[in-house]
Amino acid sequence: MRILFVHQNTPGQYKHLIRCFAANPDHRVAFIGKARRDLPMGVRTVLYRPTREPGPATHPYLRLFEGQVLHGQGAVRAGMALKQDGFVPDVICAHPGWGEALFLKDVFPNARLMLYCEFFYRAEGADVGFDPEHPVTLETRCRVRAKNAALLTGLDAMDWGISPTVWQRAQHPVAFQPRISVVHDGVDTALCSPDPQARVTLPDGRVLTRQDEIVTYVARNLEPYRGFPTAMRAAVELLRRRPNLHILMVGGDEISYGAPPQGGGTWRDTLWRDTMLDSTGTPRPEAARLHTLGKLPYDQYLSVLRVSRAHIYLTYPFVLSWSMLEAMACGAPIIGSATPPVAEVIEDGVNGLLTDFFDPDALVSRVESVLEDTDRRTALSIAARETVMERFDLETVCLPAQIRLLEDLHNGRL
Repeated sequence: MRILFVHQNTPGQYKHLIRCFAANPDHRVAFIGKARRDLPMGVRTVLYRPTREPGPATHPYLRLFEGQVLHGQGAVRAGMALKQDGFVPDVICAHPGWGEALFLKDVFPNARLMLYCEFFYRAEGADVGFDPEHPVTLETRCRVRAKNAALLTGLDAMDWGISPTVWQRAQHPVAFQPRISVVHDGVDTALCSPDPQARVTLPDGRVLTRQDEIVTYVARNLEPYRGFPTAMRAAVELLRRRPNLHILMVGGDEISYGAPPQGGGTWRDTLWRDTMLDSTGTPRPEAARLHTLGKLPYDQYLSVLRVSRAHIYLTYPFVLSWSMLEAMACGAPIIGSATPPVAEVIEDGVNGLLTDFFDPDALVSRVESVLEDTDRRTALSIAARETVMERFDLETVCLPAQIRLLEDLHNGRL
C-alpha cells in the first residue's frame, strides 16, 4: 500500500502510524507538512509554505478560510511534486483543520481519503458560549458557521473519517457521522507508566519526590479553555490550607485557544497578580510553593505526572488533551471538569473525580479528599491506569484499530 500522510505540524497525530507502516517493506510512505522534523527512514517528505498570508481586506468571516485555501494550494504543490516523482498514494490520511485536505482528491482522484475529524465548531453545546462571561451573539453564530467552511468541504471529499472520542465525533453533522469511526490516537503505556523513584528538580535546585505532597496541573498553554483561572483560584486556597503542599503547573504562555487577557500580557501573569499577591502587591507566603515550570522536555513532563498525588484537568467542552490520559497512565489520580470530553473517560468516584469547571471551592474540596485518603488515592490511581490500558493503549488497542481502518479503506470494505 502507498500511503500519504498530511499534517502541517509534522507528524501531528500520525507519529505512530508512520512508524508502523514505514517499518514494513510492503508499504511506501510519504509525508506532506510545513515543519522539518525527523521521520522514519524511507519516508519521502515534501515541505510546503503558503505563498502569502490572508489579505487584510478579506472579510473577517472569510480570513480563516482564505488561509486554509492557501494551505490547500501549498499541499497541492507538494502533492504534484510527489506525483512527478512517481509517488501516487492509494490512501491519504490528512487533518482538515488547516485546509491541507481541500484539494487532495483533485490531485489524486483515485486515492481513498481518510480525515482526522478532530472537531467541528458549534455556536452552542460545545466551547462557544460555555463561559457565561462570553455570551453568544448573532455575530458569534455567523462567524462560527463560516468557520466550518473548510471542514465541510473536507467532509464532502473524504471517503472515511476517524475521531478520537465519541463526543468529538458527535459534534460533526449527523449526515457524516456514519462515515466516522471512533479510535483514539493512543497512549504509550510502556512509556507513560508509574515510577516510584520519580524525581522533579525545581528551578531553585530543590528536589521533589513521591514522598512529598504534590498536586499537578498541565496544559499546552495556561489559558481559560483549559481551566487555568479556576485552577489558580483553587491553588491559593489549597496552599493556604496545606503547609506542606507543592503545586506544579506545566504549560506555556501563548494562546492555543480563545483570546488573551484584556489589557494584554499573559494569563499566567494576570492570574498570578489576582491570586498570589496580597493587597500591597507583595507575594503571599504560600506563593513560594506554587511552581509554574513552563514547557518541559517530555521526560521531565512525565516525571511531574509520576510524582503527582492529585492531577487537575479542566477543559471547556472541546478537544480532549493527551495529557489527561498520559497522567492516568502514570497513575496520577484525576480531578477533572464535569464536561463531556472528560466525563466520557472519567466515571466519578471510580477512576477519578469530577468537579464543576467554574467552581474553585468545589475543586479544592475534591483535591483535598484525595490528598487526605491514601486508600482512595491508591484505588483511583490503579483504576485510572487500568482505564487507559483497556481503552487507550497504543500498541494493543488504538494502533491495531487504526491500521485495520486503513486496510479496510484501501481494500474497499468501507
